[in-house]
Amino acid sequence: MNELRKTYHHDLEQAREELARLAALVAELIPRATAVLLDGDLEGAELIIRGDAEIDARCVDLEEACLRILALQAPVASELRQVVALMKMISEVERSGDLVRNICKAARRIYGHDLDPKLRGVITRMGEQAQQLYSAAIAAFVENDAAKAAALDDMDAYLDALQKQFIQAIFESQSGGHIDLQVAVQLAYVARFYERIGDHAVNIAERVRFIITGWVPDHKKPDRPRFDLDSATPEPVAGAPDPGAS
Repeated sequence: MNELRKTYHHDLEQAREELARLAALVAELIPRATAVLLDGDLEGAELIIRGDAEIDARCVDLEEACLRILALQAPVASELRQVVALMKMISEVERSGDLVRNICKAARRIYGHDLDPKLRGVITRMGEQAQQLYSAAIAAFVENDAAKAAALDDMDAYLDALQKQFIQAIFESQSGGHIDLQVAVQLAYVARFYERIGDHAVNIAERVRFIITGWVPDHKKPDRPRFDLDSATPEPVAGAPDPGAS
């Protein structure tokens, strides 16, 4: 292998390792942000909010490193696919960090307001599922595991179901007089933040599949089964054909 190719492979591996570190950092911040929200931890919220600037800066540096690889090494075929996918995953990680920051900002806005046990329970479950999704996406990337990457879409269906359950719990708590309207609005945003973190994890997994197999997701995805939290089985999407019908 000539010196130029050695440099390319070294630079590419360095970029992969940095992306894995950044994604792992975001995954570690998810439960911390959940604890900030549930405990009303203003100091913890401030640390996470301020720390997001470092994640942003490292993402910019990593993107520039990928651009240098493209400019200086002119990769082709599968190598080009990997660099392009890395650049798109950097954006997913950076946006995920922003969402974790936003959870902490919401925690500051509702500081001093008590949340009932049902709300606290669903928040806990959403945080746990979001972290599991992100950790699975990182593992799929590090291990080059296309099967693990493909499984994330179904994991995300559960997080989507939790979001719907959380919204219902917010309505019930607000109509029951346990929280006021402004707190309810902030919590609805929080539900969306967790759901979007899961979406970014799925996007990372899709890029992993692209790197390994060249698979490109269809922008018009078919409706997937919704996860029914009551029965713990997928329920059919409205309008979909009944598999048992003749």
